[in-house]
Amino acid sequence: MTKQPQQGQMIPLLFVVLIILIIVAVWTWKRLSVEAQDYLVDQAVPMAAIGIATVLLLFIPINALRRRRAKSKERTRLLGLFERATAQEKRLDLAFALLENNAYRIDGLDSAVPTLKELFVTTLQRALGDKQHRIRGMAASHLGALQDMSVVPLLVKALDDDHAYVRSCAALGLGRLRATDARERLTFVMEHDWDQTARSRAREALDRMRE
Repeated sequence: MTKQPQQGQMIPLLFVVLIILIIVAVWTWKRLSVEAQDYLVDQAVPMAAIGIATVLLLFIPINALRRRRAKSKERTRLLGLFERATAQEKRLDLAFALLENNAYRIDGLDSAVPTLKELFVTTLQRALGDKQHRIRGMAASHLGALQDMSVVPLLVKALDDDHAYVRSCAALGLGRLRATDARERLTFVMEHDWDQTARSRAREALDRMRE
């Protein structure tokens, strides 16, 4: 809870430091000899620019590798928690977090995919209470990330859900699957559903199928 105020205080501080560095640089430049100025312009500045460019070129792939390792570590942690969890609600929260951390891909999750599928299917079929529409919708959208075409009929059925959120999530799941068998049903949703988000998700799903 304290990070945001600290970050807000850092921005003005960095701005002040930058102003001071500019003033010092200008003051120093004016006191250099003409020969020193010419040297800096002709030699030092280009060399510094090359050095900065080299550092940036090295930093980008290193930073990308660091992020991938962090995500892989987090995936391993979440996977372990998911496999050990026993409470249904906790397992569902961990399942959602696992796929979100993995950018909605199943790479590295092969061992858990059957269990994830069963959990999402069960949730979509049984979480029928009016107040459970949000987890029902999340189950539908995450189900599409598992790349298992056997769930297409279930997601198509979810396009008729009473809640627009569930319908839009079902369309998102079908788009992730690129389920061409559902094209006609998605077209109907895109053209006739009263909810703008559901119509947009259906349109996005159809666009994915054309890629």
